[in-house]
Amino acid sequence: MDRLLEEIATYVDEASFSEESYDAAGLSLADALGCAILSLSYPACTKLLGPIVEGTAVPGGVKVPGVKDPLDPVTAAFNLGAMIRWLDFNDTWLAREWGHPSDNLGAILSVAAFYNLTMHDVLHSLIIAYEIQGVLALSLSCNQIGLDHVFFVKVASSAVACKLMDGTPSQIADALSQSLIDGAPLRTYRHAPNVGSRKSWAAGDATARGVYLAHLIMRGEMGYPNCLLAPKWGLQETLFKEQKLELVRPLKSYVIDHILFKVRHPAEFHAQTAVEAALQLHPHVKDRLETIDKILLWTHDSAIKIICKEGKLQNPADRDHCMQYMVAIALIFGDLDADHYEDKAAEDPRIDSMRNKIVIEEEKRFSEEYHHQDKRSIANALQILFKDGTKTEKVVIEYPLGHKKRRNEALPHLKEKLRSNLGNDKLAELLMDRSTYEKMKVRNFLDLF
Repeated sequence: MDRLLEEIATYVDEASFSEESYDAAGLSLADALGCAILSLSYPACTKLLGPIVEGTAVPGGVKVPGVKDPLDPVTAAFNLGAMIRWLDFNDTWLAREWGHPSDNLGAILSVAAFYNLTMHDVLHSLIIAYEIQGVLALSLSCNQIGLDHVFFVKVASSAVACKLMDGTPSQIADALSQSLIDGAPLRTYRHAPNVGSRKSWAAGDATARGVYLAHLIMRGEMGYPNCLLAPKWGLQETLFKEQKLELVRPLKSYVIDHILFKVRHPAEFHAQTAVEAALQLHPHVKDRLETIDKILLWTHDSAIKIICKEGKLQNPADRDHCMQYMVAIALIFGDLDADHYEDKAAEDPRIDSMRNKIVIEEEKRFSEEYHHQDKRSIANALQILFKDGTKTEKVVIEYPLGHKKRRNEALPHLKEKLRSNLGNDKLAELLMDRSTYEKMKVRNFLDLF
């Protein structure tokens, strides 16, 4: 058996965690569910929800918030995964490959609900899924070869789903092999000229596929123990070439302990500190917008690679991954929320005028410290130059509000975000109290929604 499969399967079967890691998992769970409920306000999301065949109900199935009839666990995983990811507001992991480990909650919640497990099982599986996805992302960059990061979601979801179905280490390894052989989708839908809403449901698709493959294994389907390293036809040689898919650090709880939260604004994470800087400068420019000559923005290489865009933006999926658009919105309005990406908001001519004044330059230190294991900053800096020769201060923000280094500062804002997203103070309080809900059956927990 390829060593990677064996190591991950052993970790999934034997992992144990500290109370601090479970607390972090509880925070991630609450944040992701708040994002899921908020997505129900957007018809572009809700039109995708429900059973494949309208009117179909599964007796004893999974009750998904916002969906009328109970669903089978595969379809429920797609529904939950799409809801959590839709607004690009759930937590984030930045490494050689970026991604959103809470995407795996689609698989975890649906399988745990279907098999009548507890919320402790959900939190335990969540830590495991975060670690698998996040540590693999430290080793290999999917985007460099045109592939999408949801590949790691599928791999992690297949492993935890199999374990939740009471799979043995051997079966977990088999499920992992099936997900690896599946390969990865292209990033086509994330980039011009094809950027579109698939990027908002791709994670739901990946987490649901993980459940489906685990289900096949539990029904007796075989695995492929040398799927990664087999000469010529293995995944490593076929797909990843000079890169190596491996575990560059021991699997423990590193990812959940260092996860990044989008606290106040649904902005792609590489732009979070740029938005914070723009919001600081808003009071100084809001009455002088017409007199702005140039906006200087210093950033890191990853931001330049994926969210620096010029020209016409096609739709909300394009706008919420454009750094210039986000900065322009924050400077003009002193805020940034999901509605700012919609077509109606984008009609404001001031936005494109402001975008065209932004000059982006890589700051080498920002790029280096973005990849540094002990720093992992996501820095941006902003300065406004006016036509009369005056200028604002240069605002530099190294770590966004959702970074572990600012976790205590972020907690009150995360609680407020949760209350706002849920529109239910009592439910928000429950989600912030792990000791109250941890022993609940997942079915009863989902009924609260």
